Amino acid sequence: MYEMKTLLPQFDIQLPTCMYEMKSLTTKNKTSVQGFLCKIGAGQVTSTPTASAVSTCCPLDLDKLALQMQRQLLKMSGDDAQEVVLRQEKILQQLNDLKAQLCDIRISLGFDEKDQKSSHMATSSIVVNVHNGGLREEPLHDIVINGHPKFIPYALLALKNAWKDLYTLDVKTFTHATVSDIGTEAKDFEQALKTVPMNTNNPKINITLIWKNCEHTEMISSPTMYVPIYGEVNIIRYLCRVGPQEYRYEDSPLCNEIDAVLDICYQLLRCTTPKSKASMLKALHNRLKNQQYFGGNTMSVADIGVHSSLKRMPGINDKDLTPALLEWRNRAAQVTLI
Repeated sequence: MYEMKTLLPQFDIQLPTCMYEMKSLTTKNKTSVQGFLCKIGAGQVTSTPTASAVSTCCPLDLDKLALQMQRQLLKMSGDDAQEVVLRQEKILQQLNDLKAQLCDIRISLGFDEKDQKSSHMATSSIVVNVHNGGLREEPLHDIVINGHPKFIPYALLALKNAWKDLYTLDVKTFTHATVSDIGTEAKDFEQALKTVPMNTNNPKINITLIWKNCEHTEMISSPTMYVPIYGEVNIIRYLCRVGPQEYRYEDSPLCNEIDAVLDICYQLLRCTTPKSKASMLKALHNRLKNQQYFGGNTMSVADIGVHSSLKRMPGINDKDLTPALLEWRNRAAQVTLI
C-alpha cells in the first residue's frame, strides 16, 4: 500500500505542570511486589499462610490472605496512594451515614409501607385497564392546589363524599406564610375533609391543598413543569377525567350538555352584579327543566360543579332559586354532603 503523509506536523507536547505528581503504583514497586509474592509462595512471610496451607485452606482463609496482601501492597505503594484510599473510605462512610438518615426520614414520614402502596397501585391499574381497552396507564403524580381561604374549593369535599365508595381523594391542607389566619369557615372545611372515611382498597389520588394569598384557585398537576389549571370548575373537569369510570363523561352522549353546565358555573363564580347572577341562575334552570339531575336521572360531575358553586356564593339565597333548583339542591346535598 502507498504511504500517506501525516496530517498533523510534529509538535513537542508540553505536559501541564499545574497538577501535583503522584508516585507510580506499578513500575516503581514492581520488583518489591514480585518479591513479596514470591515470599508468600515460599512460606517466608510469617504473617501469612504458607503455600501448603493455602492449597488446603477454606475460602475464609483465602479472603484473609487476599486482605493481608492488599494491605501489604498499600504499604509498598507510597503515602499518596494511602491518602487516596483513606479519603475514599471516609467519603463512603459519609454516604452510608446519609443513606441511613434518609431511611429514617422515610420511615418517620410513613413511606415504609411499600407492600400497602403496591397493592393500591395494582388495584388502580386493574380497574383502569378493564375500562381502558387493556392499555397501561402510569400512576398520577401528587396534585397541589393553591386556594384562598375566602374562596374555599368545596368541590373537593363534594367529590370526596360522592366517590367514597369508588375512589379516594386523600386531601391534606397546609397554610402558606402569606396567610396569617385562614378563618373559621376554612377550618370547618378542613375538619369536614378529615371526617370522610377512606377505603384503602380503592384507587387513590394524593392532593395537597395550600391556603395561599392567590387571586385564583389553581392546580399544579406536574412536579417538574409549572403548568397551572385555573378555576375550580376546570379542576373538577381534570379530576373527573382521572377519577372513577362512573364519572368520566368524554364518551357520554351528554358530554356537551355537561360541559355547558360547567361553563355556566364558571361564569356564575365571576358574576359581580345581581343581574348577572340572576341571568346565570336562569340558564341553570333552563338546563335542569324537569330532570332529576343535570343531564339526566343520575348524579354527574355537572351536579357537583353546580352545587359547589352555589355553596361558594353565600349571596344566593333560597328565594333566588326556582322551585326546581331548590328540589334539585336537596337531592344533591344527600350525595355531596356540603
